[in-house]
Amino acid sequence: MAASPDARTPVFIDGGRLPFQRSGTGYVDLMAYDMGRMALKGLLMRTGLDASTIDRVIMGTVVQDVETSNVARESALAAGIPNTVPAHTVTQACISSNQAVTSGMDLIRAGQGDVVVASGTETLSDPPIRVRRPLRKKLFEARKYKSPQEFLSLLKDLSPSDLLPESPSIAEFSTGEVMGESADKLAAMFGVSREEQDEYALLTHHRAAAAQEDGRIDKELFPASVPPDFDPITKDNVVRPDTTLEKLSGLGPAFVKPFGTVTAGNSSALTDGASASLIMSYEHAQSEGFTPRAALREYTYVAQDPGAELLLGPAYAIPQVLDAAGMTLADIDVIELHEAFAGQVLAVLEALASDRFAEEHLNRADPVGRVDMDILNTRGGSVSLGHPFGATGVRLVTTAVNRLYEEDGQWALVSACAAGGQGHALLIERLG
Repeated sequence: MAASPDARTPVFIDGGRLPFQRSGTGYVDLMAYDMGRMALKGLLMRTGLDASTIDRVIMGTVVQDVETSNVARESALAAGIPNTVPAHTVTQACISSNQAVTSGMDLIRAGQGDVVVASGTETLSDPPIRVRRPLRKKLFEARKYKSPQEFLSLLKDLSPSDLLPESPSIAEFSTGEVMGESADKLAAMFGVSREEQDEYALLTHHRAAAAQEDGRIDKELFPASVPPDFDPITKDNVVRPDTTLEKLSGLGPAFVKPFGTVTAGNSSALTDGASASLIMSYEHAQSEGFTPRAALREYTYVAQDPGAELLLGPAYAIPQVLDAAGMTLADIDVIELHEAFAGQVLAVLEALASDRFAEEHLNRADPVGRVDMDILNTRGGSVSLGHPFGATGVRLVTTAVNRLYEEDGQWALVSACAAGGQGHALLIERLG
């Protein structure tokens, strides 16, 4: 168990996010930079932080725009953070803003700073679409062209297919497999049925809808003002409060046809959004009059074979942080587990409870334990709230801290899987 905070303990002050929007809807005309700017501005307004006291801005993102390749810096400048504050962007697939948080923790522990803004942003409404490589090579060569005859030769040796646009694929570069196919494979590996996946999807949507209705989610949101009408966006629009098991069970497989079990209904949707959090050293928070709400304790990152265990990272990361802290699942009051797919969540839970998985993959005599569903994602998760790749990690941490207070808990566990077969886990202790 953790000791009392010392001077260099990284503590969570506050956090929030823009309402997540299904891609192609509320933020369709925005860049990731625009959303990052609004999230940072929302954090500054909520906390009353003097932006000149920030030591570092770190922002996670995945699908990068070449115009704002360091989107952290551009967003920070646009949010009014002084140009003397360094900012950098991190990318680690779906755990990019988790990495922003833990990078901030490390800076504080090492004495490199006292005030870190950890954030994330993502648009999937406007992913970069390239021309194909043969045409790219021709266009690169054309920089040296001078005469009309040279420009007329631009299309020489190109086929009609070389002129077609090339959209980015949400697939593993190493395996060529899209994540939904991996989720189907993982569900089959752990015997997770289609019905169980649909039941979990129903649960997460209903939990998210209830949290919207009673205002629990509202406390985490920074309203977004989007041109041209600037009407505020104040609510996540991915949540389906009216979904039923009948509707979910009527959907066909989305990836492995005709017999797959992963559908659009039990998967997270393509989503746009941004998030931001304020982390300080315990000593600085106390001296400057900020209330440290939680201590950010043990964390880890893991990696497995992306072909066999792409989405199983939490089953490896969770026991590592628990063991490092001398804790078990029984000590945890709040769990926020990223929901890439309902089948992925249920497979991770099965792995944690499995004697065989513990022996063969974790080198332990006993399983990690069975997760209490009453403390897991009680406000919904990525399947119901949405999943802007670069922003989800900060959402998980912010929600976990808020839940510790509202559900009268002491310890929270945040965990997530990520493309590339990677995973993350973080332990958070309530203060006060």
